[in-house]
Amino acid sequence: MLELPESYTIAGQLDEIVKGKQIEQVVAGASPHKFAFFNGEPEACRGQLLGMKVDRATSYGGYVEIEFGDKRLLLGDGVNIRYLEAKEKKPKKHQLLLTFEDESALVFSVAMYGAIWAYTEGENDNYYHQVAREKPSPLSGEFNWEWFEGIVAAAKKNTSAKALLATEQRIPGLGNGCLQDILFNARVNPRTKLEYLTEEELSRLFDSVKATLHQMTVKGGRDTEKDIFGMKGGYKSILSKNTYKAPCPVCGGAIVKEAYLGGSVYYCPNCPPNKNC
Repeated sequence: MLELPESYTIAGQLDEIVKGKQIEQVVAGASPHKFAFFNGEPEACRGQLLGMKVDRATSYGGYVEIEFGDKRLLLGDGVNIRYLEAKEKKPKKHQLLLTFEDESALVFSVAMYGAIWAYTEGENDNYYHQVAREKPSPLSGEFNWEWFEGIVAAAKKNTSAKALLATEQRIPGLGNGCLQDILFNARVNPRTKLEYLTEEELSRLFDSVKATLHQMTVKGGRDTEKDIFGMKGGYKSILSKNTYKAPCPVCGGAIVKEAYLGGSVYYCPNCPPNKNC
């Protein structure tokens, strides 16, 4: 799923590969999917994008945005983005296919759920997109200790560490996937509530948000996700669906997998113990 390291990586790849290319064909909604969300009818994408030339691609939180003059194509969490050379065979199933004048293409597909919006700049009032654009990225200097202190201060004391980082758009682009290694590196249990975290632990949590997301990003995303060429990211996830059966890399204990707040959490119960009383 698209989170900050992947959206940043994919936007950079798109900006390098498709900038300046003109769209000659738009196929939208070819494979109906009840959890593929468009801002209107899928076919409206054709009117927005046909004949447009790519100006640039950027990322905001977990979103990838492609600019075509005053038109925008916004891809949200859950949308798989693949680039195909002219000679490569195009898949039969997809939610959106853009073919360029050189016969290369971008294919957008949704597995579980995902959002694809094509619109004129200024016409998208989606709350989550707006928040992602307005709040500072953890990769930037604006996301500093003072900003993080403000996030903590605004949260209720019974808010868990996972909820603090990955809910209510407090840190756009930081989701349940990136969360696992951030908490592990900070030695903070996902269930521990803010009222039981010391100043030192909060400081470690802040440092881990910055450092872990930086490492994930500079290495081209996590190895649980793929880029526009179908290649896995270079960041080796410590805790994920692929690694949780292995022993804890610190103490050798068993990793716990639990359902919590709408997704699975993985943690070592010994290294970051749950401090809730």
